[in-house]
Amino acid sequence: MTTSPTLGPDLVQGFPFPFPTDQYRYSTNVEPARGVVGTPVGQWGDAVVDIDSEYLHELAERARILERDPSRATALGHMGPACWDTMLTLMRELATSRPDVMSLVRDGEQHVWTNRLLGIEQRFTYADDSTLPTDPLRYIASQVQEDLVLLDQRDDDLWGDAGVVTFAADWSFGFDVGMTFLEIHGPVPRLRETGVITRARDFLMRLQPGQPYRRTNWTLTIGRRLDVSTEIYHEWGPDRPRILTVSDDDFGREVHLRTEVQHLIRLEESGAVLFLIRTYLLPLEVLATIEPWRARTAAVLADLPDDMADYKGIATFRDRAVEWLHSRGARETPRDA
Repeated sequence: MTTSPTLGPDLVQGFPFPFPTDQYRYSTNVEPARGVVGTPVGQWGDAVVDIDSEYLHELAERARILERDPSRATALGHMGPACWDTMLTLMRELATSRPDVMSLVRDGEQHVWTNRLLGIEQRFTYADDSTLPTDPLRYIASQVQEDLVLLDQRDDDLWGDAGVVTFAADWSFGFDVGMTFLEIHGPVPRLRETGVITRARDFLMRLQPGQPYRRTNWTLTIGRRLDVSTEIYHEWGPDRPRILTVSDDDFGREVHLRTEVQHLIRLEESGAVLFLIRTYLLPLEVLATIEPWRARTAAVLADLPDDMADYKGIATFRDRAVEWLHSRGARETPRDA
């Protein structure tokens, strides 16, 4: 197995390969969080909030996106308590999973938060915005690689009323703010017909504090681009037809399997549901060196129904990806005549 010159070994060893079988269809596919998943090259899943070698780069990219488009961070007025709840919850997760570089200490009426990776030591009073350099949701979003969406539960429904989303995959958080869970997922084909989205909403509404769950989602992305939101479609949309014209070597370098690990957490103080979305990218040229992943990805893409391929935005180059993956398969050595 080889890695791209710009790809740290931990990004391959910790990559969450999303296909348990040779066929993919929409499902709730939830499981308890923190369970370690072994792979042919490593493992993933032991932490709710994951930090890897892209930490500083991805946080810098988030800051750049928010400076250009502040609407990517939005919280409706009633979501203040949930935003504070989110910040403290994620600080506790970070301090638990990375005690070598993170800590959260209670000091009387205040907390002291330390993030040695970023050189931060912040004293704050819970629910007092004046004790932080920015609002609590944006503050913690600047220290995690995950996108954050907060679902408020009221009127027997879930509403996407706050979040910081800079790495969306062909959707717009700004457009979705204030919508119900079912409205947000309305464009996804087959979800209503199969009942998947209704079951997912019912599951989320039954979530209990202290019992986080997770699921995976996936697509293909051209280039190592985290932000493929609809707001900037004009920047990345032309890559889809262009990728059909590049050489085979460039195709393998540019096309990435994009996995989202999504954590679902019922916040204890506010009762809101925190939806974490962490994005991982692996170029096909690296994926193809791991034989079980190469073969399974080719099988999944070949079997994927056209409407699902179209929704994921991969219909134009899906066939070439399948052919490319097949061409990288293990070849038998010819026998002597």
